[in-house]
Amino acid sequence: MIEQRLATPSPRPASSWAGRVRRCVRPRRRWCLGTRLVVTASVAWLLFVLCHLAASGRLAWWAPIELVPPLLFLLVPALLLVVAPLARPVRRRVIPLLVLTAVLGAGRSGINYATLWYAPPPAGPAAITVAAWNTQFWDQDWRTADGDRYSPGFYAYLHELDADVYLLTEYLYVNTAAGDMRSQRWTADLAMRIDKLAELRREFPGYHVAVSGEQITLSRFPIVGHRGLDLRPWLPPDQREIPEALRGWPEGYTVETLRTDLDVRGTTVSFYAAQIAQPPLEWRLYDAAARDAAVSKTLRREASYRALAADVAANPHPVVLAGDLNTSPAMGARRLLPERLVDRTPALSSLYPATYLAGTAELWRIDWLYTSPDVTVHRYDLPGARGLSDHRAQRMVVSVP
Repeated sequence: MIEQRLATPSPRPASSWAGRVRRCVRPRRRWCLGTRLVVTASVAWLLFVLCHLAASGRLAWWAPIELVPPLLFLLVPALLLVVAPLARPVRRRVIPLLVLTAVLGAGRSGINYATLWYAPPPAGPAAITVAAWNTQFWDQDWRTADGDRYSPGFYAYLHELDADVYLLTEYLYVNTAAGDMRSQRWTADLAMRIDKLAELRREFPGYHVAVSGEQITLSRFPIVGHRGLDLRPWLPPDQREIPEALRGWPEGYTVETLRTDLDVRGTTVSFYAAQIAQPPLEWRLYDAAARDAAVSKTLRREASYRALAADVAANPHPVVLAGDLNTSPAMGARRLLPERLVDRTPALSSLYPATYLAGTAELWRIDWLYTSPDVTVHRYDLPGARGLSDHRAQRMVVSVP
């Protein structure tokens, strides 16, 4: 009788860490072109989102990349999720990765999720109405051929906002004789100082007026004090000198936020009318001059935020900050604002609030409302601009302690 001895299989060697990773990332069979494209796009977008979250508002050279439309942070992973099931060999890995990417970028998308559940408290009889608006060169109709016509509906629109307090910016004209603004970028020599105080007192009798630089406040309540926030302590030394074109109007360069303290029925409330400088628009980061220009503009924006943050941090009064921050939801610069301030976006009824207009297109949001926690926002709307500006106005009903 012949004994057959069964061979005992030898134990498999333990897989190394590198081997396990290699099996996860190396396909068992060759992927088709569609699968490779889905995987490449998914991984690339995840890496972009991670880099953006780490660099936005921190690295000056990243600033031009921040101009990416905010909705892309949700649209790109959503579109990839549509085609991800077709990548059958790896769909169980790609789909969770895309969901993670969408979650990471959700806060930069500009979607006002809180409007789905948040309801502002009703206003009482002591509530006041505040309007904030970037007027786009005041009442100048600079889009016409000669640029010297003035918008007849400008003051009518301000009256339509029917506010107790107006926080207005771009209180200046553009020098159209220096060139076509539609084909060139803003420079100091294009700014023209204006004086419309007589018109304002005629149009808004009984209102008090405060002005600094391009910012102006109109108020039914008495003005206790006002001042422009000087950027120069936070600017690098090479940017502190006032340009020659603005030597006769230094606030046009040194001030981007006007603080006005108002006596609101016995309570001093600080209203900040802000217009932060535009972000750098130059994408040629491979060019040294373009990189230097991007860094210079970013440092000015940061100086404006830091001047505002320092003033608010030392201010014991209730605060209302509203204006054109020139900062989209995709940009991280708003992290420089003090933690004391509360973003009042949830009070908006719009799921995708957009304030920056390009003709009839509503692109994204760059105008914001922040208040201290002791200020209650009962209503917050974004009225249309009636073709007078490329910014929607902000109109809010608030009450103070």
